[in-house]
Order: sequence, then C-alpha cells, then structure tokens
Amino acid sequence: SLVDVDFEFFDPNPTDYMALKRLLAQLFQSDAELLHLHEFSELILSQPLVGTTVKTDGRESDPYAFLTVLNMAVHKDTPAIKTLISYVLDKAAASSTLQSTLQTLLSSPEHVGFVFSERLINMPVQLVPPMYRMLSDEIKWANEENEPYTFSHYLFITRTYRLSPEDESAMDGVEITGPPAKRPRKKKAVHVSNEGGKAATFSFHPEDEHIQNFASHTLDYEFTNSQPREQDSFGLDMAARMMLVPADRLPALVEAMGEAYAAPS
Repeated sequence: SLVDVDFEFFDPNPTDYMALKRLLAQLFQSDAELLHLHEFSELILSQPLVGTTVKTDGRESDPYAFLTVLNMAVHKDTPAIKTLISYVLDKAAASSTLQSTLQTLLSSPEHVGFVFSERLINMPVQLVPPMYRMLSDEIKWANEENEPYTFSHYLFITRTYRLSPEDESAMDGVEITGPPAKRPRKKKAVHVSNEGGKAATFSFHPEDEHIQNFASHTLDYEFTNSQPREQDSFGLDMAARMMLVPADRLPALVEAMGEAYAAPS
C-alpha cells in the first residue's frame, strides 16, 4: 500500500546540526574524515536565510534532505574551506583543464559557490526542483541586500557508484521501484562509461544528469580512502563526481529540473 507523506521545507535550524553532519558524511563517504564536517555544519547553520531542509515532523525534527551553498571566497580562511579547496584541487589534478580553471577561480576576485546537496535514500526526486528554486530565489534576495552571494560558478560534488559487467549481468531482470508519491509543501543512470569491459559509472541522484549537462567541466574520481571491494563481496564500489557550472546557467538548470521532475498532481 502507498503511504502519503507531506514534506515541509524549512530554513536551516540549530537543531539540525547532527543530522546535517550525518548527511555530509554520507556525501563524502570514506573521505569524510579528511574534511571538517563539524565546521561545514556550523557554517551552513550560520546562514539560515540561504538553504533549505526537508522534514516531515515539524521544524524541530531531523531533516531528511538539505540543499545550500557556501561562498568559498568569503570563508577561504576557515579550516573547513581551506581543506576543501586543497581536496578539490588534488582531485582535479586528473584533469589539467579543470584544475587550471579552479586554481584561477579560487585565487581570483571571483566567488565560487560550493553547493551541498544530499538526502536520505528513497527521498523522491520531485523534492529537488522546489529546493533549487528556493535556493535560486534566496541567492537573488541576498544579493539585493548586498550579501556576498554573487557567484561566477557553482561547484558540485556528488556520489556515484560503479558496476562491473558481471554486476550488471547479475542485476538483469531485477525490478527497481521508486518511492511512493508524496506531496511537497513549504514552511535512472546518469553517466555511463562501459567500454572494453570496464565498470559502468552511475549517479545516485537522477538530477545529476541535468547538472552535468549544464556543467563546463565534469570529472569522475576515486575517494582517497576507498577500500577495494572483494570480488565476491556484496555492495557497491563508491566514487564521486565533481561538476563546475557557470552561475549564469543556474536558472536554465533549475528550469530543466522542474520540467523533468514535476510533482505528481
């Protein structure tokens, strides 16, 4: 039977600290220990007028999803952003073009916004378009108040997983069903590369297809602390994707998400 759930959208709230930290750990997986998740959580909570959490049991309950952006220039002297900049430049070394672009942007007067987006498994993708619409509006309103949210680019990191040809064969005929329809209210594979018998790469979040379409640069990379999975073991080989999106493409990206993932009527 279907369960009809009303989702509510809220500004970040101090009671969200632990839940945000858990979602950040989910986002960065085995590399989470290399980053300052506690300080990321504090920075997110320090700007309650930008960003959205999704809950089902009122403002004081734990969020099941969140979306926000941090200004990497404004916070460049904090340990969290210093470590994040070092991390992304290290990973971008696999693409000289991306690394050079990031080095130029992060050392110039331009402001890059790092987008944090994560949610629990089985949260419906239909929640994503309103979250991005709200973020876009909040950035615009913040700029009207002369707050530092004028970005030249947005940088995304998102989770991916890999399936070997044998894994894909084992999954043939397996029916994957989505979550039941749910109503949001306020206050399949994305990228595949399977050439020569290599593992195919998939995104956890369907909206990553649209982010990638609007990105000027995209790079798939391995987690530094990932452990190789034994051949016969159960589970997924986890990895990540970095995407750099020019800020002037955000409105079109938000529109594309809205068209692709309209809420059920």
